Amino acid sequence: MLPVVVSLLPLLWFSTAQKSEPLSDPSSQPLFRGADRYDFAVLLGPGGTECFWHFAHQDGYFYYGYEVQWTSGIMQNKHVTASAFTPEGFQIEQSQDTRGQINFKTKETGFYQICVNNWQNSFGQAQVYLNFGVYYDGVGPEHVDDQKQKLNDTLVTIEESAQIVQNRVLHMWRYYNFARMRKGSDYYILLSNYHYVNWWSAVQSLLIVASGVLQLYFLKRLFNMKTTDTQKPRC
Repeated sequence: MLPVVVSLLPLLWFSTAQKSEPLSDPSSQPLFRGADRYDFAVLLGPGGTECFWHFAHQDGYFYYGYEVQWTSGIMQNKHVTASAFTPEGFQIEQSQDTRGQINFKTKETGFYQICVNNWQNSFGQAQVYLNFGVYYDGVGPEHVDDQKQKLNDTLVTIEESAQIVQNRVLHMWRYYNFARMRKGSDYYILLSNYHYVNWWSAVQSLLIVASGVLQLYFLKRLFNMKTTDTQKPRC
């Protein structure tokens, strides 16, 4: 009897671990799910991977954008791999480029996993700017019951208009973040070119000075000889 109970324990744990949102009573406080959008930069080591989990309700719109700002190493490979997974761990979409977007509609409630890795650059680091979040056409699943209780059409119209404005502002914020990503990437490119031009100019200047000194040295040696009856100068 004891071996059977022990064998059933992993199955019970697996069935409970699949729940991504705790059950709550109608009278309890709304579930805290964190912010709806994030934007920040992460530093990936050689062949490194970073993953994040973001909560989303069903019938939402999940967006995930990334851009490589700078890389180091010998190969200077700026391609990274970005992936998105469902709460059960199934891959939704994958993107391999220096910049890209992954957009999809959430079909279930839970914590969605997004990952970015630097597998193609095994000898250098990469700084990647991330921008991800979720938005809803309505005011969110947790307020559906409240909407049904409203009887004033004027307030409903105002609420719908405010929600439309909020969605437009969200899209403007997303475009603004894309511009920030581009600006950061261009800044690091200009900084790299600036250092490259300075170092290359310094090396060329040293080569020019060294070649002039060597030419003067060899020219002096052509005339630096004692003149005798048997030994005459070369020039």
